[in-house]
Amino acid sequence: MIKSENKFLIEDLLGSKARVKILKALALNEELTISLIINATKLNYSNVRKHLNHLKELDLIQEKNFGRIKIFRYRIENIKARSFKKFIDIWEGDFY
Repeated sequence: MIKSENKFLIEDLLGSKARVKILKALALNEELTISLIINATKLNYSNVRKHLNHLKELDLIQEKNFGRIKIFRYRIENIKARSFKKFIDIWEGDFY
């Protein structure tokens, strides 16, 4: 992971198609279990788990545990997460 002055670079986030798919699924659904993320992204468990850990490090998502069930929540209160969701809305929405 490349950091510049303790900041994560945008290339670090967008450089992985799998990471973008996971973040997009969470941005559009707010909260998902890992099984639902796997279904939405068509990625395997170990790949999803690796990227979820990275996204937690970036503080874009949060993991909540309910016994054996883990739920991943999109941190819309994070300005970078909110900006990414807005980017998705603009890029894939009906804005011309």
